[in-house]
Amino acid sequence: MTDLTMPRAREILAKHVTKEHLLTHSLAVSAAMGALAAHFNADVEHWQAIGYLHDVDYEKFPEQHCGHVAELLAGEGVADADIRAIISHGWGICSDVEPLSELERSLFTVDELTGIVSACALMRPTGISDMEVKSVKKKFRDHRFAAGCNRDIIQKGCDMLGMELGEVIELTIAGMREQSGALGLGPKE
Repeated sequence: MTDLTMPRAREILAKHVTKEHLLTHSLAVSAAMGALAAHFNADVEHWQAIGYLHDVDYEKFPEQHCGHVAELLAGEGVADADIRAIISHGWGICSDVEPLSELERSLFTVDELTGIVSACALMRPTGISDMEVKSVKKKFRDHRFAAGCNRDIIQKGCDMLGMELGEVIELTIAGMREQSGALGLGPKE
């Protein structure tokens, strides 16, 4: 087993995911995970790779999401701890694996949060380039906005990390801002 890298994660994900919106979401989560890794003084590329692979089984098995991660990744030389981390992001929804490490708790939290941040950025002429935490927090309170994003999970994740919602939003924005072009969240021309 070697450490999971972004090139390897891209190679693996390409075998299982073809839908553009899923690839974009994977990149958003990867970007947010990189920012959280830096915050926790962890291996940024490793956390990004975990974030990139987190929905590896979703396109093929949407009704059994997280249930096929192990079979898809075990043959790829992905470490058991990384497989566990990926499965744990579905805790309480489609998995009974509780996120315990900072990596797992971060993934659990930012998976849903990236959807709200993306939706906020898409509404703005300047995209994510100058978006502030308060803008996202305002939309966070409006449950009709990005209604598919579960705020309870995000808040539970923040609590598990021992972080304020605003701090996690700030890190998520910062990470996603670095990938704004690839995410389609840059300023509108």
